[in-house]
Amino acid sequence: MLVTTESKAQGWRAVAVFDDRADALLFVGRSSTQVRQMYAEAFAEVLDDEEREHVTTIQLQQWSGAPDAGRWVLKTTLKVPVPAAKLRVAA
Repeated sequence: MLVTTESKAQGWRAVAVFDDRADALLFVGRSSTQVRQMYAEAFAEVLDDEEREHVTTIQLQQWSGAPDAGRWVLKTTLKVPVPAAKLRVAA
């Protein structure tokens, strides 16, 4: 018997990779486009200032395999957002 709770799988995610700690999930979405549109906002909301300073890269990953048996596959890296405060100081 197949039981699904979602009409479509959430098959993409953005993950922050740090230089000094374990990776952190930023955003999960249905498409790479959705994740690309939302990861910067999630970066600002999910991580505090100290954590944002230690992010080295953000990975865009796609789920490969069955819902209960698969793995996340790196598709590309995304640009690490620049905090608004740093933009104001540089201007």
